[in-house]
Parts: sequence; structure tokens; C-alpha cells
Amino acid sequence: WIKNPVSAIMSRNEITSEWARRGIKKWIEYAILTNVISEETFMVKTGKHKELKNLPKLQELRDHMTDIELILTMLGETSTAELARARDAQGFQQNEGAAHSGGKIAGDARRNLEKELGRPVLSTSNFLPKKGDQGSLPG
Repeated sequence: WIKNPVSAIMSRNEITSEWARRGIKKWIEYAILTNVISEETFMVKTGKHKELKNLPKLQELRDHMTDIELILTMLGETSTAELARARDAQGFQQNEGAAHSGGKIAGDARRNLEKELGRPVLSTSNFLPKKGDQGSLPG
């Protein structure tokens, strides 16, 4: 169960490092670009995704994503990083364009999977221990 969260952290580090190299410096710009990828991938902003999982504000969303949510997030971020490099995106607007495109790639994959499954992949489940639970591992 630890492999996907570690991979997701590596994916996040890759995209944030790429953005930094391409002129993204302000925290708010990182947040906006992250939301662009999330909206294109899942049709919800990061905050709404946390709400769906009933997570407190300071709780890390990635720690509570299902495997498929993590994989789609990584696909969106990795695609965005690759597109930013291929397009030599500089500054916020060009990186925002790459984020829309990268997120759309992940969103297309999500829609295709949902069509085959016959159900949404966005999940309300999370890995917070239930009251009285001693914090058992997911699994």
C-alpha cells in the first residue's frame, strides 16, 4: 500500500520542480496549477475532492486517495511536466496551458475507465481511522 503514495509524492515533486524551473514562484500559482490539473482530471477542484472525502483542511488528500485516484493524479502531473518541457513553457500562462492539457489526458483516461466500469472512479472513501479504530492499515 505504500508504493503508490510514494510514487505520487515523486510525481508531485517532479511537477513542482519543473514549475519552479519554468518561472512559477508564488504559492498561489502552484495552487492554481494544481487545481487546473485536478479539475481537468476529476472535474472537481482539490478542495472539493477533500470535501467529498470528508477530510479536514490540513489533512493531505493524497494520503486518502484510492489507487486509481492516485494513478490518475500522477498521470495528470507527469503529462503536464512532459508537456511543459516539450513546449518549453515559461511563466504562469504557458504552464497553465500545459496543466490544462496534462489534466485533460488524465481526465480522458478517467472517462474511458468509467465507461468500461460503468461507475465513477472518484471516491468518497479515505483512510482515516474510524472512531474506536486503533488506526489499522488500509488494505
